[in-house]
Amino acid sequence: MTESSGVLFEQLLDLIARLRGPNGCPWDRAQTRTSLKPYLIEEAYEVVEAIEGGGGGHLREELGDLLLQVIFHARLGEELGEFRMSDVLRRLIDKMISRHPHVFGDASAATPREVAAQWEALKQREVEGRRRSVIDGVPRALPSLLRAQRLQAKAAQVHFDWPDARSAWEKVEEEMRETAAALASGDGARVREELGDVLFSLVNVARLSDIDAEDVLQGAIEKFRRRFAEMEADLIARGKTLGEVPPDEFERSWEAAKAHEHKREP
Repeated sequence: MTESSGVLFEQLLDLIARLRGPNGCPWDRAQTRTSLKPYLIEEAYEVVEAIEGGGGGHLREELGDLLLQVIFHARLGEELGEFRMSDVLRRLIDKMISRHPHVFGDASAATPREVAAQWEALKQREVEGRRRSVIDGVPRALPSLLRAQRLQAKAAQVHFDWPDARSAWEKVEEEMRETAAALASGDGARVREELGDVLFSLVNVARLSDIDAEDVLQGAIEKFRRRFAEMEADLIARGKTLGEVPPDEFERSWEAAKAHEHKREP
């Protein structure tokens, strides 16, 4: 017989309450919202890694760890007299129903793009009077590329945007010229500012090309990691000490690793 998710959820709530209780775990009892923040962020990233790894068993494990963080924070809210887990669930259910009037009401939204636009319009209506700008509501704690993409998308909703990716790329080229001039001047503060403008402009190009900037940078990082590891293994196998390898030999081994990777690609 399959165990009921509801029963298991209640069991998990009771478990966390016991861990936080007078005779519970010293570590769990010592935790606060602030102390738990790093674990919440880490678990969220581990879920993403499990998704990218493609293993269902691993994803199941990591989703459980992330759920634990949600329940832990709900427990802290209850202890502080602010809210209970049932309040969290009720708010979530109500929000999902109100944000899907095309399913639970009479509204119409035939495409994912129309649904997204409707979702944002409903969000704006809900927070009317609480925000001062259409670009408010993007968490500052988001990874920089993701935050840039979200801010740009919000600005685009009021038509403050580039016409297309090609136009956005022209802005990248302009910012790169300004960065080159800053580098030539030796002004560190100016270089820092111009590099930021280049990165922000590149996110615009990605967004207007329907590409997630965070995702493609992660892909580039992973590609570098693979190639460096293969280059490193090759040099060590040939008896080389990495810190003493001349630049031209590094370059040859790096190109060999790239060529080897291209051969493996379908």
